[in-house]
Formats: sequence, C-alpha cells, structure tokens
Amino acid sequence: MTGQRFKIGIVGVQPGRSWAARAHIPALRTLSDTFEIVGIANSSKASAQAAADELGIPKAFASVAEMIAAPDVDIVTVAVKVPPHLEIVKAAIEAGKHVYCEWPLGNGLAEAREMASLAKAKGVLGVVGTQARIAPEIDYLRHLILDGFVGEVLSTTLVARGGTALGGGTIPDTKTYGYLLDRANGATLLTIPLGHTLAALRDVLGEVAEVSAVMATRRPTAMSIDTGEMLPASAPDQVLVSGILASGALISIHYRGGASRDGNGLFWEIHGTEGDIRVSGSSGHIQMVQLSLTGGRGAENAFRALEIPASYRTGWPEDVEAGNVARLYARMAKDLRNGTRTAPSFEDAVGIHRVIDAIERAAESGYRVALSSHGA
Repeated sequence: MTGQRFKIGIVGVQPGRSWAARAHIPALRTLSDTFEIVGIANSSKASAQAAADELGIPKAFASVAEMIAAPDVDIVTVAVKVPPHLEIVKAAIEAGKHVYCEWPLGNGLAEAREMASLAKAKGVLGVVGTQARIAPEIDYLRHLILDGFVGEVLSTTLVARGGTALGGGTIPDTKTYGYLLDRANGATLLTIPLGHTLAALRDVLGEVAEVSAVMATRRPTAMSIDTGEMLPASAPDQVLVSGILASGALISIHYRGGASRDGNGLFWEIHGTEGDIRVSGSSGHIQMVQLSLTGGRGAENAFRALEIPASYRTGWPEDVEAGNVARLYARMAKDLRNGTRTAPSFEDAVGIHRVIDAIERAAESGYRVALSSHGA
C-alpha cells in the first residue's frame, strides 16, 4: 500500500451537526494526498444522497451493506450511535475492510473484545477514535511527565463536566440525543467523555490497577428542547472514581452532567514530588475542546503557562476537532503502509473498556475491583 491513496466510505454523515461532518470530512480533506472519500452510507439512500450533495461527496450508497461490499472502499469509518457499532464493524471486517470506529468501540466490554478478536483473526487494522490521546497538549503533557517535570507522580485529581446532553437535565432534540438517556445504549457520561479522558490519562500516567466507584442518576428526567417533552433518564449523571495506578499513584475522578457555568469544565491536576501540572478546558470532552497546560515546580509559588511547542501543531488543521481526527487518520495511514501500530487500536479500546467495566462493577458491588495485568 506504499504511496497509494486510501479510499474511505463513511457511515453516518449529517451535514452541519454530526461528528463525521464536523470532524472527519474536514480532517480527511486536509489529508487529500493520503485519503480519498469515496462515498457515504446513512440510514437511507435519500439521507445519504442529501448529505453527499451538500458536502460534495462523489457517491451515496443505498445501504451500509452496499458500501461495505464496494471494491473501491479500503476503509470503513463508523461514525454512528453506539448500538449498531458491533453489527457494522463485524460486517466490514468480514469483508476484509480496515475500520476506523468512533469511541466507544462497543456497547460494553464483551462487544469490544469480539471486534478486536475478529480484526486480529482477519488481519485487518481496527482503529478507534480516542483522539484525545494524540491531541498536541496531551502529547506534550506525556513528554513533560516522562522528562520529570513533576518528579515522581504521587496522585492525580480530575473534575469535569459532561455537557448538556449527558446528565444535564435537557437534550437538544429527541431524535439525535434521546438515546443518551438510556444507560442500556452504552453511550453515557461514563463511557463517552470519561472514557475519552481515561484513554489519555492512561497514556500519560500508566495503567489503572484498582478502582472504587459510585454512580448515580440524580436527574431521573430530561426535557427535550425541541418538543418540551419530559423523558425518563437511567444513565448516570454523577460518576465518582477513586483508585490506584500501577505506579502506586492515587487517582480521583468526578464527572458530573451538564455544562460548566463559567466555561471551565475540566480541571485535571497531576501532583508529584517535584512539581504540579494542571490541564484545563471548557468541558470534560477533552477530545473536542481546546486544552491548556499550566505548571509549577521546585520553589515556584505559582502556576505558569506551559506553552506547547509550535512543532506539535504545525501542518495540522487549527480546528481542535478536525485537527485531532486528522492526526489519528495520519497515524492510521502510517500503520497501513509500514505495519506499525501507532494509531489507537481495537486492542487499546479493549483496555479502556476494561477500566470502565471495572468502574461499573465497583459501583454496583460497593467493593474495590482490581484489574489484572492479563486482561481478565
């Protein structure tokens, strides 16, 4: 595959509002020497055609099955709601296609493991959209920690907001966001923003060894803004996690539903023997928002801005969402051409799902749950 352009079919494009339209298509267009968007598949041919016409995409497929079967599609991008991920990803892998699937990979740990195992067996590349892991600020943060800015990490504390549609008591519209209210759909405050953050946190600070947790649904209803209807909610709007990292450092996380009142929706502090670093952002969706780093060490008695070197941003889209997705696609292309594994993989996704599963079990049982090193 050296030198060729990879041809992509995207499942789930709604102009002006969907993640694929906002992030994937702009990202791929900045990488036009590497990728070509072949077509779109939505829930109907009419929906796909409307999206293709508005966005200037060459083809609208009549169905997802038609797109997966198309010989000119090398990669299937799955950017739809979580429940159909398993069915679409399995079909794409069975057809020999490489897959970029948005996070969460599956509705629970078992589905994620099934997809990862199938991709490995079929010899195709499965990449998961945990874009925060390669955001410039997170990449630089990882280097600061490795270089000893804080010394030995003693503990980390994270408090964040999940946004209006995740536990905030309202949703913009029922058709698009109503499924987030039902915990059974696998798209919650825990699995989406906290999951993205866990992916980045594990890269920076290492594996989670043990967790205790409390989860609660303190807002049992939510109003749909488009209809005024009050809808039942079973998804948690409060998630508290405490635990121990494999390094021995302590970890404390509190994610709560709704938007920040003052635009400060993320506070993540890493405390060490020699210094401290804080990561800030407008929400707990760290894969989607501009982040900033401040820190202090030694005798410094205040936090100072830690500027990201220009080399971390040069050549990438300035928009945060498209920029992070573009970085991930670039790594995927590198892996396909060189046989490397630099992009977040399905196996990596299983690791995050394992931590989420442990958090859920800890919350349900009231006991600490240990994560074994061999993936149990």
